[in-house]
Amino acid sequence: MSKARTVAVIVGSLRKESFSRKLAKAFTAAAPTHLKFDFVDIGQLQFFNQDLESTPPAEWTAFRDRIRAADAVLFVTPEYNRGIPGVLKNAIDVGSRPYGQSVWNGKPAAVVSNSPGAIGGFGAYHHLRQSLVFLNMPTVNQPETYVGGVASMFDEAGELTNEATREFLTGFGQVFADGIEKHLS
Repeated sequence: MSKARTVAVIVGSLRKESFSRKLAKAFTAAAPTHLKFDFVDIGQLQFFNQDLESTPPAEWTAFRDRIRAADAVLFVTPEYNRGIPGVLKNAIDVGSRPYGQSVWNGKPAAVVSNSPGAIGGFGAYHHLRQSLVFLNMPTVNQPETYVGGVASMFDEAGELTNEATREFLTGFGQVFADGIEKHLS
């Protein structure tokens, strides 16, 4: 039996009914049961400003503590203008400081991007991966997880109705779980 692992889930959209949030919930439902998920809100984080580091805002400290406590991180993000949303970049920056004390360092990660369009957030996926490499986060390389056509995949209650996507997320969840064990053992 696999050891229980806590995965911080960072959703790159603030919209309550966002496709990213629905997709993150679908992923958590399809993932191996030994993975426990902590959805960490990023909407309350003040913009990163190094001048605030001498007395960091309470929201920064709480955010950093939750990420630090997690064994791994799942990022689920939409694509805005071929990149990641500003709120997600801000959360990454808040967690990466002060310099030398990044809460991201060494944490296994996975990225799921999505878009109502056909290419599924390809630009956001690679934009985010670029930052994760610098942050020293070993990240699932294959399969690359771009979910296109996401607007038609959920019912009125927000439940995933696309079986092929559910099967893909189940397999991806196992790959992520295996990667977490590889990097933490």
